[in-house]
Amino acid sequence: MKIAVIFNRESEKVINLFGLPNREKYGKKSIKRIVDGLKIFGHQVKAFEGDKELITNLEGFMPKVLKGELPGMAFNLSYGIQGQARYTHVPGILEMVGIPYVGSGPLAHSLALDKVVAKMIFRQQGLPTPDFAVLDAPGFPTPDLSYPLIVKPKNEAVSMGIKIVHNEDELRSAAQVIFDQFNQPVLLEQYIEGREINVGLLGNSPPEALPPCEIVFGQTGPQIYTIEDKKGQSDREIQWLCPAPIGKELTVKVKEIAIKAFAALGCYDCARVDMRLDAKGNPFILEINSLPSLGEHGSYVIAAGQTGLDFSKLVNRLVDTATARYFGTPKPPPAQIKDRNLSDHVFAYLSKQRDAMEKRLEEWVSISSRTYDPVGNRNAMKRIGKELEEIKMRPVEAFTDKRSVRTWETKAGFEGGTLFIGHLDVPVDRSTPTQLFRRDPEWLYGEGIGASRAPLVMLTSALRALRNRRVLHKIPLGVLYYSDEGRDCRYSAEIVQKAAAKAARVLVLRPGSLNDKVMVQRRGQKKYLLTLEGKSRRLGQYAKIPEVLLQACGKFVELSSLSSRKDRVALSVTNIQTDAYPMLLPHRVTANLMLSYLDPKNVSPLEEKMSKTLSGGAFRFNLESISDRPPMKERRHNLRLAKKLAAVADQWEIPLFQESSVWPSAGGLVPARVPVVCGVGPVSKDLYTPQEGISRSSFIQRTLLMAQFLSQEWKK
Repeated sequence: MKIAVIFNRESEKVINLFGLPNREKYGKKSIKRIVDGLKIFGHQVKAFEGDKELITNLEGFMPKVLKGELPGMAFNLSYGIQGQARYTHVPGILEMVGIPYVGSGPLAHSLALDKVVAKMIFRQQGLPTPDFAVLDAPGFPTPDLSYPLIVKPKNEAVSMGIKIVHNEDELRSAAQVIFDQFNQPVLLEQYIEGREINVGLLGNSPPEALPPCEIVFGQTGPQIYTIEDKKGQSDREIQWLCPAPIGKELTVKVKEIAIKAFAALGCYDCARVDMRLDAKGNPFILEINSLPSLGEHGSYVIAAGQTGLDFSKLVNRLVDTATARYFGTPKPPPAQIKDRNLSDHVFAYLSKQRDAMEKRLEEWVSISSRTYDPVGNRNAMKRIGKELEEIKMRPVEAFTDKRSVRTWETKAGFEGGTLFIGHLDVPVDRSTPTQLFRRDPEWLYGEGIGASRAPLVMLTSALRALRNRRVLHKIPLGVLYYSDEGRDCRYSAEIVQKAAAKAARVLVLRPGSLNDKVMVQRRGQKKYLLTLEGKSRRLGQYAKIPEVLLQACGKFVELSSLSSRKDRVALSVTNIQTDAYPMLLPHRVTANLMLSYLDPKNVSPLEEKMSKTLSGGAFRFNLESISDRPPMKERRHNLRLAKKLAAVADQWEIPLFQESSVWPSAGGLVPARVPVVCGVGPVSKDLYTPQEGISRSSFIQRTLLMAQFLSQEWKK
């Protein structure tokens, strides 16, 4: 499970520093000890300050969960930064954004921090607590309580401002300090002469009471636990006796009182009840700490140790307690990995790989392999080869061209099995700025991240999950990567066609579109180079026939008008260049044309219309086809393959829908008799731009989809 340890220590990242500042802080050593203790039990743990950046940090650390995967958990240590009821601030944020957390909720923290309200509730529930009064402002009337008395702030914790007073002068002096320093009313409480006992609580409905601890103050100083004692700044040594030597009967009694106090304020998971015993052994509740310290030498940790819970076991027990409270007692996982079925194993493996997958993705994004970078493409091809061969996939020389395409297969081969096809080159223009890897809570960004990098990492992660279960070698499976996508598969097309012909099904590692769609049909695309050449002329020279550039513009409009929705063909100009001699108007116009089509039968008639449109002008023209990417037609077996993918997606509540696309892909090279689905990569946006990004949730969801689809094909 992902666990975010949330604390307040040094951050002042708030909009304004305003109000009473927090004086409670966790030490770095204590925070590290908690983080390390959680990691020992296999959790993914990261520590965060509980400041205004907390939501953003949590979104980044805890993306949307998979079906059956418990959401991340917050381990709340936060005392707040400033203002009233500071213990409630982080729990309130966690409640709002929907992240479960260890410890009490905002209401219980608020009640526990308001010592007067807490004492009133204790009295209402018949629980013993010392007599008290509230002093609202200086000049208060003398309270009807006998000295000695305890003076403390009404809404603070950890012994801040606490003092014993023995007469009215001491009372007014101590109260004034609280009015000045804490800007809040004063709680005046009857001092109980006797022993001080702490009872820790762990669990819910009802909680378990830990062995009581007695605080031994020694002979010097006040017989109360001061803030100086807690910070180690007093001149005396405080000792803890645990279990407290108070006899069996009294031990049972203080535990019962502590459990009732816990329930009275509505606490969860853990708390510590502080009590005093008078000379007759009668217990009185001083307060309840709804966020007990997990400091190494604190009474809560000491008491837990007496029950056999060392520190790492204690913090993990707290996580288990909160997990059971939120989700019920989970079904125990199989004791041995071998007892899990393949689907559960794949799920368990991938759910632990999120951070590692994003790390590998960041590494891949840093590897440049634009289409016209042969060195970068060779390096990328070597790296993917190394990754696949590490999981015991072997090269297939028959479908390998050292220039542009390489193929690997499992021990079972890929004939009659599944073939994945992807590309390594990033087809962006040379002038496009390089985009570095970055993340936000919902999207990951980087050059080629959707078109190339993320689908690659997803595939290798899915294969690693199957390899980890030792079934990958039994699955008929192939992986083909080419590096001339930006050249319209000019060199790889023949090998891709031959390899796809051997497979029973093909999945193309292109990105999915927004709205969680995969493609069952893609149009073909043909590109042309058109040259129009006329006579050179001077600017202002009279002529009956316009210069060639103006004629060309008219022809471009006529060519575009050949597009037909009925025939599903679209024709347009994509680039225009001119050539001219010095001081003369252009005499040559060169243009790139792009034709999108669904049925190849409509191409030849359209080309005839193009030639006819260009004929008869006062210029020479040449129309040359420079590339042709065939369409991927919507066939019944494509729809059946997409339906199989959707059935697996439904099992894991992964959104998956079908659509057609006007853009071509390697799916068009797959023979008509072989089922093919394109766009099984992550949901992407802004492809081939400096803002190219992928959905973080689809990155892990569709990785799981690939792995589960392959595992089901293997079972068949």
